[in-house]
Amino acid sequence: MCIGDRGGVKLINRGLSGSAMLDPFVARTMRDTPADVLSIKTGINLVNGDVMRVRAFGPAVHGFLDTVRDGHPDSPFLVVGPLYCPIHENTPGPGAFDVAALATGQIRFIATGDPADTTRGRLTLSVIRDQLAEIMAARAVDDPHLYYLDGRDLYGPDDSAEHPLPDNLHPDASTHQIIGERFARLAFSEDAPLGR
Repeated sequence: MCIGDRGGVKLINRGLSGSAMLDPFVARTMRDTPADVLSIKTGINLVNGDVMRVRAFGPAVHGFLDTVRDGHPDSPFLVVGPLYCPIHENTPGPGAFDVAALATGQIRFIATGDPADTTRGRLTLSVIRDQLAEIMAARAVDDPHLYYLDGRDLYGPDDSAEHPLPDNLHPDASTHQIIGERFARLAFSEDAPLGR
């Protein structure tokens, strides 16, 4: 059973396989697609790709939300922050293949940034969560149908210990199932943001 079935909705997935970068064309696509409820998850691809800094992140989030809201001004809209990922919690990207692991025939990823660079505006997952929490709290004052979910409620540090990311970046199938079930409960239950 898919998440949409559990929520009683027909799911339209605009997942971009590592390329979810708050691109304006995605916001316009969401704006122009009929929808009763909306959700996005953002963060890990921005850090892993090292594509922007704090200065650009805030305006990118606001611009994305503004564009989607142009087409769906009152629809329940859930913004999900990044899941827990130890390599990028406090270390900026870009991400890269772990060459030592490749030499043993395993695929693993590492973060190649310097944690000290967060003082220069480089993004980590912790920085993104802090920024998103501030942005969403400020916007929610005038947008009562906009909600924020910390991604660590879907997959957090305790989960990482019990269900570690096999390649240090991506959940395996059983962990995806756990994440999906939690999302269905936290997003679609009767009192949840997308509950109907």
